[in-house]
Amino acid sequence: MREILGRRRRLRLRRNGMPAQLEAALTCATAWNWPVLPGAGLKSAGGRGARGRGCACPDPECVVPGAHPFDPGLLAATTDGRMVRWWWQNRPAAPIVLATGGSAPCAVSLPAVAAARALAELDEMGMRLGPVVATPTRWSLLVAPYSLEQLGELLYAKDWVPSSLRFHGEGGYIVLPPSEAAGGQVRWERAPLPGSAAPWLPGVEAVVDALVEASTSAPDGGSRLAY
Repeated sequence: MREILGRRRRLRLRRNGMPAQLEAALTCATAWNWPVLPGAGLKSAGGRGARGRGCACPDPECVVPGAHPFDPGLLAATTDGRMVRWWWQNRPAAPIVLATGGSAPCAVSLPAVAAARALAELDEMGMRLGPVVATPTRWSLLVAPYSLEQLGELLYAKDWVPSSLRFHGEGGYIVLPPSEAAGGQVRWERAPLPGSAAPWLPGVEAVVDALVEASTSAPDGGSRLAY
């Protein structure tokens, strides 16, 4: 039975004969105009699961195994379909790294447990969200592009912002599904709607306002977002 399920999974990962990573990377680059590049990836399995595998980069103490740019570097991120095909045809299992900022989506991330609770709060508030990327440790809410100046003004105007929030803007990156990193599989918690148009994205101010409100109105005083 396990072998049958394994074969079915491999078939799902290769729609129309195209590896899942390549298909997803091409969708990001050519349909959505999101600049992407392959991540460092993990060392070959050697009979172990993803959690027991180190990063393929030269750093033996890498703190984000597999889930970061290495060769090529972040500045190589592109929307050129030919380049994307070449990268993933040579490295079909490479993680998909989105270079955030500029005209590309940005993101706000927070720890996974806190994020799951926060999303439930935001749903109750009627907050419209865009795509949400989930890893075993952190979730990232994709937002419309913003500048560092806009982010600075937004945070300056706040009396308090949960310390667990991280902002991925110009010069940053996040890893997109269906990538695999040492912590486990990267997936869509809120997937983009199918179709060729780029996914709708909320403004960063709307997301931060809603997260701050969800945190300060929590029965435990907001500590749910502090880790």
